[in-house]
Parts: sequence; structure tokens; C-alpha cells
Amino acid sequence: MPSAARLIAVFTIEQINDLHARLGSAKTFTEYVRALKALGVERYDSYLADGHSEYFGQGARVVSPPVHEVLPVAEASQRETFLQHLRRHEQRQTTYLEMSRGLAQSGIERWIVDTGRMTMTFYDKAGSEMSRNPGTDGTFPIFLVRLNHRPTKLLPHLYESRNELS
Repeated sequence: MPSAARLIAVFTIEQINDLHARLGSAKTFTEYVRALKALGVERYDSYLADGHSEYFGQGARVVSPPVHEVLPVAEASQRETFLQHLRRHEQRQTTYLEMSRGLAQSGIERWIVDTGRMTMTFYDKAGSEMSRNPGTDGTFPIFLVRLNHRPTKLLPHLYESRNELS
């Protein structure tokens, strides 16, 4: 029988989907990130090209399936355009998919959520940091929840109305 010290509980995409179903809203995004941390997720990377995410922690890597059609990501990044798309999304003027298109056209390749530092950092194709968004009180700005990966079973949420954060 293996010793308890050798048994490592590794998180699954099903556990992540369950957390997202319960906590994946603007009001509970901070709790969602903390719950991911409690599962053992140290960070996750979400990619604009197809919406898939890669979750890392405890020496494990779990990859979600794509959640939307492939979006071309611009080779050159445009920081001001990127920030404009985030502002429009925060003001509920765009859907998740419209925001994703805008970020991809602005050259954003992915964002990384660090569950330990409670930060969300956006990167362009060259790997340059475009913006880091920590919450000063350990929480995230409201628009960040809509940047979060939507698991496949929740795909209809990607295309909800612009008032989905009410």
C-alpha cells in the first residue's frame, strides 16, 4: 500500500467546471480564484485564440477544451486599443466573445491568473506584459470575471446579453 506522503490529490477539469458553475460570476470571482487555489491550482492561462485554459499546480497541468471559434491574434500589440476594449467590456458594452475578438485584434495572446498573488496579467504574442490587474483589497475589478475561462458545459454564457453581470 502506498504511503500517504506519496499520494497527491490532483485537481480535475470536472472540479474546475463545478467551481465555475457555483462561483463564476462577477460577485464571486474572488471566491472562485480562492477556491481554485484551495484545489491546488496555482495559476491558469487563458488563450484568446480559442478560449481554452491551462491550469497548473502540484506538478499537474489540466487543459480545458476550446470554447469558441478560432480568433486570429494580431502580431503587433496595441496597448491603448487593448485597454479601450477592457473598459468597454467593464461598462457592459460588449459580450465575452466581442471582448475576446477585440483583445485578439489588439495583440493580446493570453492572460494569466495567479491564485497566490491574486493577479491577472495580460500578455502579447511576444510574451510582453501588457497589464497587471491586482485588486488592492485582494479582489478583482468587475470586468475580470468576464475574462475568465468559461468551461465548455457553460458555453451559452459566452453569448449572453450584454447585461449578464446584473
